[in-house]
Amino acid sequence: MAKVCKDLAMPLSSPERLHRVVVLALEGVYPFEMSIPARIFATAAGRDGEPLYEVITCSLDGGPVRTSADFSVTVEHSADAFATADTLVVPPFACGPDQARDWLPAPLADALRGLRPGTRIVSICTASYVLAAAGLLDGRRATTHWNEAADFQRAFPEVEVDPGVLFVDDGDVLTAAGVAAGVDLCLHLVRRDHGSDVANRVARLCVVPPWREGGQAQFIERPVPLQTAATTSPTRAWALSRLGRPVTLAELAAHARMSVRTFSRRFREEVGMTPVQWLTQQRIQHARRLLETTDLPVDRVADESGFGTAASLRQHMAATVGVSPMTYRQTFRARSERAARSERAARSGTS
Repeated sequence: MAKVCKDLAMPLSSPERLHRVVVLALEGVYPFEMSIPARIFATAAGRDGEPLYEVITCSLDGGPVRTSADFSVTVEHSADAFATADTLVVPPFACGPDQARDWLPAPLADALRGLRPGTRIVSICTASYVLAAAGLLDGRRATTHWNEAADFQRAFPEVEVDPGVLFVDDGDVLTAAGVAAGVDLCLHLVRRDHGSDVANRVARLCVVPPWREGGQAQFIERPVPLQTAATTSPTRAWALSRLGRPVTLAELAAHARMSVRTFSRRFREEVGMTPVQWLTQQRIQHARRLLETTDLPVDRVADESGFGTAASLRQHMAATVGVSPMTYRQTFRARSERAARSERAARSGTS
């Protein structure tokens, strides 16, 4: 199959316009996943309510596209839009090992070659087949729907497939598992571009969880509890209200009025991770928000997020985010300043 060059840099929006997200609708596209980017990115707004992204949907030829449901969609753009994309999103369609069709038809390969250097490329669910067939995932870590992971790995042995995570951020190429993981990945990109406050606001408006770590388990056996069964939800809310204070597993179980063993089992069934893993994740997220939105010293951030010491915060940030607290703050501030300049230029250009 044709290969498409993957030597792409990190994306930068043009100062003359908003960051443009182009969504590609291919024949047999899954309508829910196709709509995720427009719902998430178009909801993102700055402090004054100004939009932060422009989202357009295209097909290869600009014509109507049959979906996987009992209806078609009409789009207003062709693959010529690829040349204007800052981020390209490929939702899943009738594509996978059980499909006789070509994973990378020639028109799509040609369109991918038209992407500008620096374009960020995203796949949702089995659309990872497109990216892999184009050579974009060679030598990279990536994910796809857990049910297709084994076949995907056999088809593309040069890809490092991680079937157990919600999404993989490999810089300029990102892959998400099925359905809701597409929401998680789009929110992750908003957070990466504009910070936790903007992403959390989008999540509230869309009524979705504000943050699920990309490494969270993809497939969780989560039986629906009986109506009379106790839930760990009130205890999670209680723990979130006291992130800056020490809290033990025994205290969490006592708050839920369960034994430690029962609480731990039910917590994992409901959340997909242990209470300690979840609590650490929430503290990391709180620390990131403080680093983004305040000038608090690192030791104060560590104290208020429950890590106690700056050394402990640095250790956890390095393990989960890959950088130190100060590097994270500086990188985020620099990125925010670039985004603000682009927004001001875009507003002045349209006024």
